Amino acid sequence: MSGGGTETLVGCEATAGGGDKKKDSLGFAGLPAHLIIKDLGEIHSRLLDHRPVIQGETRYFVKEFEEKRGLRGMRVLENLKHMIQETNEHTFPMCGATMQDNLNQVLQRLQAATDSVCRLQQREQERKKIHNDLLIASEKQHVTQWEDFMKEQRGKQAEVDGEHRKALEKLREQYAEMEKGLASEHVSHSSEKLPRKN
Repeated sequence: MSGGGTETLVGCEATAGGGDKKKDSLGFAGLPAHLIIKDLGEIHSRLLDHRPVIQGETRYFVKEFEEKRGLRGMRVLENLKHMIQETNEHTFPMCGATMQDNLNQVLQRLQAATDSVCRLQQREQERKKIHNDLLIASEKQHVTQWEDFMKEQRGKQAEVDGEHRKALEKLREQYAEMEKGLASEHVSHSSEKLPRKN
């Protein structure tokens, strides 16, 4: 656009400067007025009026943006569609089958572990029951042995007490006899010591 104006100026100068005539101070001597006005209007619109340029650039930018963005959006949507189809057709069934197989194995292992725990718990309860029965039987046996021991001790105590009483009776009798013997000896000694009367 700007090239056309300069060509016009250059063309005018070429026609005006065809002879050896001197140009005036602006260099537009011999040009018709409508060409000068046209050139000035074009220069004015190029330098001061930017609306057409901005509108053209804006239209170009919008067109490029919409085309590129639209293609990119289409590609993204196609990729998403392909990914969703692949997921629905392949990934979900494979995940479901794998999960089913693994869940069956996990359930079998869990059942086996539960059975083992139940058996262990039952054995522990039986062991505790046997241990408690043994403790109760041992306690009863100890109680019986203690009662027998206490009966035996009471019997021995009664026997010892009886022997002790007998020994005491014997000692009393012996001391009583000794006292009688001592008393009679004392009387006989005292009578021997008295002087005889003539």
